[in-house]
Amino acid sequence: MKSSLPFPLSRLGLLAVAALAFAACTRQPDTIKLGHYGSLTGKEAAFGVATRKGVLLAIEEINLKGGVLGHPLEYLVEDVQSKAGESATAVKKLISRDKVVAVIGANASANSLEAAPICQNAKTPMMAISSTNPRVTEVGDYIFRICFIDPFQGAVLGKFAHDSLHAKRVALLTAVNSPYSVGLSDVLRQDFTARGGEIVAEQKYAEGDKDFRAQLTAIRTAKPDVIAATGFYSEAALICIQARALGLDVPIIGGDGWEAPQLIELGGKAVEGTYYSTYFSAENNAPEVRSFVERYRARWGGEVPEAVSALGYDAVYLIVQAMKKIGTTDGPKLRDAIAATKNFPGVTGQTTIDEKRNSTKAAVMLAVKNGRTGFFESVTP
Repeated sequence: MKSSLPFPLSRLGLLAVAALAFAACTRQPDTIKLGHYGSLTGKEAAFGVATRKGVLLAIEEINLKGGVLGHPLEYLVEDVQSKAGESATAVKKLISRDKVVAVIGANASANSLEAAPICQNAKTPMMAISSTNPRVTEVGDYIFRICFIDPFQGAVLGKFAHDSLHAKRVALLTAVNSPYSVGLSDVLRQDFTARGGEIVAEQKYAEGDKDFRAQLTAIRTAKPDVIAATGFYSEAALICIQARALGLDVPIIGGDGWEAPQLIELGGKAVEGTYYSTYFSAENNAPEVRSFVERYRARWGGEVPEAVSALGYDAVYLIVQAMKKIGTTDGPKLRDAIAATKNFPGVTGQTTIDEKRNSTKAAVMLAVKNGRTGFFESVTP
């Protein structure tokens, strides 16, 4: 009996089998999705862009070696535009719609504090890059950081001012609406006074301010040996310009929030002789650092990696190491594996995740000299 269909059933069956076989052969392999949120535009873009370059280099290297657990990594990045409120929105999208297995970011502590509750509630591990405020990881047990924290960095600055700059009198200039700046100033104050030093002036400003002459005039009256400006590079450059114009020629120091090419671009000669703490120096002669710097420069047109670039690079490899250790991307198991990290051999030094999910590693002090930043010394408080 002939079929009333246009083709015999057997032929239709063969065509269907062939179509399925072709689809199976041509279907893209499943990917393991890593999310990243950061300021790629706006006033904090220098941090986000530099971090992205380190993250992307790591992902490209891993994929060239076959990916993770038999799958390539897929990189999804969201720009939070240096705006309050955008980080939570970005991370909700990465987790709910994009289905990432882990989240990388952010740089600023304020951004990480917005996003961390979303990741915690979703049981998705988050690795902050340069968010040094202690409260970030206190949000919950799925929140980690690849950098050291403000108490460590503040103590580094206190020790550096006292021991290396031989300061007895320090003035603080703090961005009151920045958890990062407030935290850094608090610990610096505690450490420096514990060493026998004196905080002779404490002045405040808001992020985005352009005129610091009133605060600097008050600081000049106090006659400090060192000024500690604990905010970010955009304000720090202007502070240095206006301080020098007022005749304040004492050393000015800051934290890792200073680290961006724009510090020198904006500050020019006024930032000569300043110092800031950070996590990494491209001048480190360790073989793993030299190799990373060469690969980074080859990938990004000769650019020298910044500390946040190296931190982003290490964050990816640390998360991937945890995945390989447990053989899965399951959120709770991945969280446990990251928490168990000991002596991870990254380009920013050996990293151990402590009981509060913070990274322990040494700090370096960089100095601005002859229009560029360079390694000055390592400091462990």
